Amino acid sequence: MTTRETAIARATAYYDSGAFLTDLRRRVAMPTESQPPADTARLYAYLKDELAPAADRLGAEVRILDNPDPAAGPFLLAHRHEADDLPTVLVYGHADVVPGQDERWREGLSPWHLVVEGDRLYGRGTADNKGQHTVNLAALEQVLTARGGHLGFNLKLLIETGEESGSPGLHEFCRRMRDDLAADVLIASDGPRLAADRPTLFLGSRGAANIRLRVPLREGAHHSGNWGGALRNPATVLASALATMVDARGRILVAGLRPPAIPAPVRAALADLTVGGGPDDPRVDTDWGEPDLTPAERVFAWNTLEVLALSAGDPAKPVGAIPGRAHADVQLRFVVGTDWQRLAEILRAHLDAHGLPMVEVEVLQAVPATRLSPDSPWVRRATDSLNRTTGKTPAILPNLGGTLPNDAFAEILGLPTVWVPHSHPSCAQHAPDEHLLGSVARESLAVMAGLFWDLGESRGSMGA
Repeated sequence: MTTRETAIARATAYYDSGAFLTDLRRRVAMPTESQPPADTARLYAYLKDELAPAADRLGAEVRILDNPDPAAGPFLLAHRHEADDLPTVLVYGHADVVPGQDERWREGLSPWHLVVEGDRLYGRGTADNKGQHTVNLAALEQVLTARGGHLGFNLKLLIETGEESGSPGLHEFCRRMRDDLAADVLIASDGPRLAADRPTLFLGSRGAANIRLRVPLREGAHHSGNWGGALRNPATVLASALATMVDARGRILVAGLRPPAIPAPVRAALADLTVGGGPDDPRVDTDWGEPDLTPAERVFAWNTLEVLALSAGDPAKPVGAIPGRAHADVQLRFVVGTDWQRLAEILRAHLDAHGLPMVEVEVLQAVPATRLSPDSPWVRRATDSLNRTTGKTPAILPNLGGTLPNDAFAEILGLPTVWVPHSHPSCAQHAPDEHLLGSVARESLAVMAGLFWDLGESRGSMGA
């Protein structure tokens, strides 16, 4: 008789046998960089040669479809239908990686060769996202085998090839393929756990808006002795503008950029969470940010306004001259309830009210925030499953502190979204020396085998 324990044992044996490393090594060796100019032929080959066979082993009908954006890479869409009265689970991942940055990896490492050093598995994509979708595909396969050729739910699998370049075409693809992607829930894996040793769920992501402030007062620079006191200094104006937007301890001062009050279920979910604390993590500044909030509430339930770059004159070789121009790039990370579509209007009104009409505002890019309530039945089911498998209380993040294209699933497809990440905070994601922890990968295989098994235990909709 097959059992949940059988599926979990098969999943961990897949790791212990070396099969996980074999699959991951082969996948890492394929340089699937997507940032422009993307090599769409390599992206297509990864889907065709690597992921299509994995989906085929799940008994799924596999299609590789063109992107609505002709400059971007394709999508893999696979569907396994078992019965009309079973729930349908959409599983998402991405096949692309950020640039390898080959010359910046330390000696003995390469982005395109899997190197194992103790518990660390080095290579581009090990943490983001090849290691993570390798875990999920393997867990599905082990559950299918342990259950005698059945999952107990209908499966849809979506893999994109442009997440690292902003998911071009994903939202339009979801609109066009809404019927093909219809499901009861999204189960996906990306991003880090709260801590390496704590299984984590996150239920959406903070939004992000990149904003450029410019003070273009005049062409060229002018002698600070001859003209100082007679010419308005754009750097001083810009610094003053920023000081009206965020104070010296990081508190947002623009009313329209602040979020609504933290909902009670969100506050409760964050009550026992700690930000940082790992051996490679920076020290948290507890006196920074919104007063009377914990660091976890500031990161996962509040808005932050960060200055990313600030420039006037020549910082490398300053001279005694008043610059003619200054600019700053700032980023607003925001939660659900923020009026993000009116950011330019809000900032324009704010700066004008402070006598700063000469500061130009441009919103370069904005991605909306999403958040499934922590008291959703899907969250309770997933939490119980992870706890049953690991004996640990999972961390529940109402939304990731960072940003993912979750709005494509939560808003366009209208799905509850549950993310189960398989990397850790210090994985060097997007940086040289990216790595996955083998211990986390092994535990994640058990976690996902248990979760997929549990999803197949109930017939009909599981959202009730």
